[in-house]
Amino acid sequence: MTLELVEYIAWRKKEINAVIMAHYYQIPEIQDIADFVGDSLQLARQAAATDADVIVLCGVKFMAESAKILSPEKTVLLPDLRAGCPMADMVTAEALREMKAQYPDAAVVCYVNSSADVKAESDICCTSSNAVNVVKSIPEERQIIFVPDKNLGAYVQEQTGRKMILWEGYCPVHDVLTREELARQVEMHPDAKIVVHPECVPEITQAADAVRSTGGMLQYVKSSPDKEFIIGTEEGFVYTLQKNFPEKTFYLARPEFRCYDMKYLDLEKLANALDRMEHQVEISEEIRRRAYGALQNMLSIMP
Repeated sequence: MTLELVEYIAWRKKEINAVIMAHYYQIPEIQDIADFVGDSLQLARQAAATDADVIVLCGVKFMAESAKILSPEKTVLLPDLRAGCPMADMVTAEALREMKAQYPDAAVVCYVNSSADVKAESDICCTSSNAVNVVKSIPEERQIIFVPDKNLGAYVQEQTGRKMILWEGYCPVHDVLTREELARQVEMHPDAKIVVHPECVPEITQAADAVRSTGGMLQYVKSSPDKEFIIGTEEGFVYTLQKNFPEKTFYLARPEFRCYDMKYLDLEKLANALDRMEHQVEISEEIRRRAYGALQNMLSIMP
């Protein structure tokens, strides 16, 4: 059955001129069949650059929305509508407008892990890999509202020295990693380098050897002479690391490091999405245009 699904997906993808884009947290079968696997920034750039007619986003809703914002003329499919993001749900456009009214001169820096409506209320987007550079691009005399991840915001504050107004959002997957859990892994693997995602709490990022986005972790491991690594991010990424660096060993920072929203999708659901052209992502032109400005402002400062 799996082989039949793989063959059908390959045939159907060609028939409708589709590209399959998957996040690093997807299950191995989805990563293996994707045309492109990346983190949020890489997926956003790939969506803007592709010449495919159909983008199948194997990730969560905000990623599919970003693809549609950047490529409105293309059909964007999100194979499972349940694939959301709890952190993105922690901020709404209405609540953000209320905060903007309190700080009318502040620039809003919006983590891409947010809805199109929230991006539309923002001045510039950022990802975990470029948040420091995005904040540095804003004049020092201007206040900054950073939404929705307080942990990423705290890390950026530490790196830039900029005091920001932080939204009280967080990633439920990264936020629960504790120093005690990390210490147990260090005790078991004393020679391993600690590499964590900036969505982790400050006491974790401060204890790490490196703080990186998922794409940044790949580059760190590639350039490092070390052979063992404790990884502080979602378990699906360990498959990516093992696939790229089979000569190295990776340990999850905690036993249960899983984003269930990223795990809804499988090959059968992907095949059904391609077959039925579902579920198509739609965004009003007004929201899309305003959100596009925030995303484009981010992309314009990238090398």
